[in-house]
Amino acid sequence: MLRVILLVAVFLGLTSSALAAPPSLFGDLFKKSSVTRASLSLTPVRTREVTGPIQITVDITTQEMTVASDGRTIYTFDVSTGRKGYGTPTGSFKPIRMHKMWYSSKYENAPMPHSIFFYGGYAIHGTTDIANLGQVASHGCVRLHPDNAELLFDLVNKIGMKNTKISLIRS
Repeated sequence: MLRVILLVAVFLGLTSSALAAPPSLFGDLFKKSSVTRASLSLTPVRTREVTGPIQITVDITTQEMTVASDGRTIYTFDVSTGRKGYGTPTGSFKPIRMHKMWYSSKYENAPMPHSIFFYGGYAIHGTTDIANLGQVASHGCVRLHPDNAELLFDLVNKIGMKNTKISLIRS
């Protein structure tokens, strides 16, 4: 019995946090940054400065969205559009409805934060699947980083749906 107790004590001692690796002298220098291009607005302009109509262009080929007003780019975001078997429509659209939070009735109640619907059930919205931004991955909607979806939603809300044009193209 004493042998079992000693084995357990040795095992617990070897797995304690006291024997964990010491912190690196380099800190987080060589860790991959948690900030990605998909999570940033590349050319930010304060939305209060935007007063004219806005143009949202989604390039399905490059998986990139550009938001412009008065001939200047406001935002450039990585997106995910429809993967094989789930096409994203192309053409020119106007927003038809907006929801701060929507849950998909078609895809298992999937959350769709900051949704801007532009054609039937197709919307531009935030996603938790940020690792796949910049490549096709959706069921046809245009997915954005949640922070970027909120920026866009707030801008469209401020400018108005009637002053917003959405173009989905293939370059």
